[in-house]
Amino acid sequence: MTPFAIAGVQMHVNALQSNVDGMIHRLDLLMARFPWTQMVLFSELAPYGPLHRFAQPAQNETIERFCVAARHHKVWLIPGSMFEKAPDGQIYNNSVVINPEGEIVTSYRKMFPFRPYEAEIAAGTEFCIFDVPDVGRVGLSICYDIWFPETTRQLVSQGAEVLLHPVLTGTSDRDAELAIARATAAQFQCYVIDVNGLGAGGVGKSCVVDPSSTVLHQSAGQEDMFPIEIDLSMVRRQRETGMKGLGQVLKSFRDRSVDFPIYDRSSGTDAFLHTLGPLELPRQGSRAGLHVDVPAETTQGTGTQDTTHEIGLTPIMGKASSG
Repeated sequence: MTPFAIAGVQMHVNALQSNVDGMIHRLDLLMARFPWTQMVLFSELAPYGPLHRFAQPAQNETIERFCVAARHHKVWLIPGSMFEKAPDGQIYNNSVVINPEGEIVTSYRKMFPFRPYEAEIAAGTEFCIFDVPDVGRVGLSICYDIWFPETTRQLVSQGAEVLLHPVLTGTSDRDAELAIARATAAQFQCYVIDVNGLGAGGVGKSCVVDPSSTVLHQSAGQEDMFPIEIDLSMVRRQRETGMKGLGQVLKSFRDRSVDFPIYDRSSGTDAFLHTLGPLELPRQGSRAGLHVDVPAETTQGTGTQDTTHEIGLTPIMGKASSG
């Protein structure tokens, strides 16, 4: 058995004032209650909330405080993420990984900002993997990244056994995101530690999923701190013999007989995607993409219909065309 104790902290996040003192307070409380915890993960944008006007430089006093706290408690600390203002003026959603000595071992810029809603946020291009000595390899992605399985495949193909996934989801798609978290754990035979916030930080429902897609912990809609001892020997065993002795998906992908032309942007395979229109916010009353007519208007007293007002495909012989 290769045990390792990871705790998620689901906490209320304010949008207009710093949450850093509250994060450190909760870390102190967590370690007093559960001193066997070895790694702590907060939710996406927990320190300063979801407004990018509070973006910080890459090196700042807040990160220094988190380094001190990690060293004090001798834990790995991933304090969610913060908007980072780069020297060239671009803003990234950036997360840092701090080791028990209080050192930043790596950082990660979110690859898939939630566009079109985060249109002002630049996309990172580097993956994030780090090793916990004598334990295993860990990958980090942020929120919307998990909707793109290529991001997790890259991490797992380089040996990641645990996916840390801080999120800020306060929208009605949280249940879909939880389904994706479970599917990700099964597809890539890894643990998924998914931590959401509350208030301006999300609707909660944080979860921990093991490589068999079993939910080990599911938070509700209140503050929660949940240390879970995971077993990385389970990951290694399952990757060798398959989930429940069945699908060996990583080896099947390794031994595949096909490469995927969709990833060659010059192949033309993705022609359909270019018919979907621009990546932009929906407008009030928009029916773009529906390819159906506005209900026909009946001319008063005649019973005849005016079919000239339509959206999408042009009507043929007074009827909406199919397809």
